[in-house]
Amino acid sequence: MLMTLEEIKKKYRLTRDNHTHTIYSRVGPYLHGKGRIIDNARAAVSRGLDLVAITDHGPTDFYGLSMKDLPQMRADIAEALKELSGLEIKLGVEADIVDTPNGLDVPPEDFDRFDFVNAGYHYVPNCRMIANWLSFRLPCPGYVKERLRKQNTERIIRALRSNDIYILTHPGDKAYIDEHAVAKACEETGTLVEINARHRHPDRDDLQIYKTYDVKFAISSDAHKPEHVGRYAESMALALDAGIDPARIVNIEER
Repeated sequence: MLMTLEEIKKKYRLTRDNHTHTIYSRVGPYLHGKGRIIDNARAAVSRGLDLVAITDHGPTDFYGLSMKDLPQMRADIAEALKELSGLEIKLGVEADIVDTPNGLDVPPEDFDRFDFVNAGYHYVPNCRMIANWLSFRLPCPGYVKERLRKQNTERIIRALRSNDIYILTHPGDKAYIDEHAVAKACEETGTLVEINARHRHPDRDDLQIYKTYDVKFAISSDAHKPEHVGRYAESMALALDAGIDPARIVNIEER
């Protein structure tokens, strides 16, 4: 029998939210992330988290962070830590999977500027953006979907094998992929598979594929507003419905 969301909240807690966005995800005056770093940090404390990560979009994303902002982001984190003792705050990035030598829009020489690097597929240039976007929204011939699936899968696997990626974010959400091949690559590289509270994928069927491989999972809020930091109950319900052992979810623990 499936647990209700309230039962899940009583039994399990999210310890770390490894994927949140702030006002540093922006394009011009338009803020893709709505809160400041301090706002996400305060929300994390209010929800009983041990750690929150600031992981704004990679630099080639339409809403990508500017690498010039990294010193200020570190300063913002330092200020937040002065106010919020007991909370750990990490500076990461959600790099875009694109057609570059290492498969990401963050080159290897910039990895040490972050505490860790997550990576996911988004609608950005240099990744067959228009074809993938259209294929998700309009009737699309099967052979076109299969060609995109092959290309997208190859691009993701290259990124996984070429980099030390912490979490593969929302796999399959914006591009058709071969879940078996991606799961195998995550198994081989020790990359966490994200169960995302904001996006539709991976869904139950996807997770039932991933669980057959030796991979671990991370639930992430993918918060773009401070009030969404720490969301996990629906994702935990999805994981349980897919038959995933809670012990395989690295940032969930029983109360």
